[in-house]
Amino acid sequence: MENPSINIKQLAKALNLSTSTISRAFRNNSDINPDTKEKILAKAKELNYHPNLYASSLREKTTNTIAIVLPELANNFFSQAVKGIEQVTRAHQYHTLVYVTDSSYEKEQSIVENLLNGRVDGMIISATGEGKKNAHITNIIKKKIPLVFFDRVYDEYALPKIINNDYQSSYQATKDLIERGAEKIAFLVIDKEHSIGRKRLEGYLDALKEFNISIDNQLIVECDNDREISFYIIENLIKKMKPDAILTAVERLAVVSYRVCHANKIRIPEEVKIIGFSSLEIADLLNPSLSTITQPAFKMGQKAAQQLFGILKSTHLEENFAPIELKSEIIHRESTRKI
Repeated sequence: MENPSINIKQLAKALNLSTSTISRAFRNNSDINPDTKEKILAKAKELNYHPNLYASSLREKTTNTIAIVLPELANNFFSQAVKGIEQVTRAHQYHTLVYVTDSSYEKEQSIVENLLNGRVDGMIISATGEGKKNAHITNIIKKKIPLVFFDRVYDEYALPKIINNDYQSSYQATKDLIERGAEKIAFLVIDKEHSIGRKRLEGYLDALKEFNISIDNQLIVECDNDREISFYIIENLIKKMKPDAILTAVERLAVVSYRVCHANKIRIPEEVKIIGFSSLEIADLLNPSLSTITQPAFKMGQKAAQQLFGILKSTHLEENFAPIELKSEIIHRESTRKI
């Protein structure tokens, strides 16, 4: 008499394996040991197990494509992060779709909502709209689409996050400026409410407090994504407040600060020292060479993709993930040279 069919849980129990391992064997995944696969298929035949491949495909709706949603691509950090992501996706024989929000919360919402129709298997996002009601992120979770944040994150969600030691890097860079003779340090940021802006501001403030330097809110300046607007904001800051050092929370503000100084014949580092969070590959070729807080952008991209594929290869989504924090490297060049 023929054995009745069994389900995947019963087969997994008989082999002392997880259901995800059983599923990978029948999906012909490359990440399963050939001997294990052969053992599974033999046992399935013995026990009369037949996987419901149609139901599996409906459940998974796989496209072998992931989406990368970024505030911008002009920033060298993001272009390097994308390279890291794509190295991992290629290894898994997946494709990537890159979307740029131009730092617009509304555009991020629109992009994500358009992706919820099953066009991608997962998403990697560097966030734009912190502090808002992020219904689009909640919808991703409801649809059980794997999601990983990197760099700029929504703290309120217990999702995988790849971040930098932003606070410590900013604290150390500010401390270095003080030890190089700076007493009036300006902090430039695009949005101090963002996770990265907030943490970098906290590091700056705590370093000033440690050295008993009074905090002047006029030296904490929010700039704009538009370079021309930022030019005039920074120019007014330098003319009015005359800082002897500038710490920029993002790369573009360091570049604009250079342009302001060159346009106004302000000598770097003699009159003002400059250091910024930047992955600019030609930082050492600028005149003078730019001191940077360099994030491991490529590695962050790799880690984000690895986290995503870890979820994609699993049969369930975990509810809690501890953030993975990577360390930036502070590289002092001519722009912070001690006079």
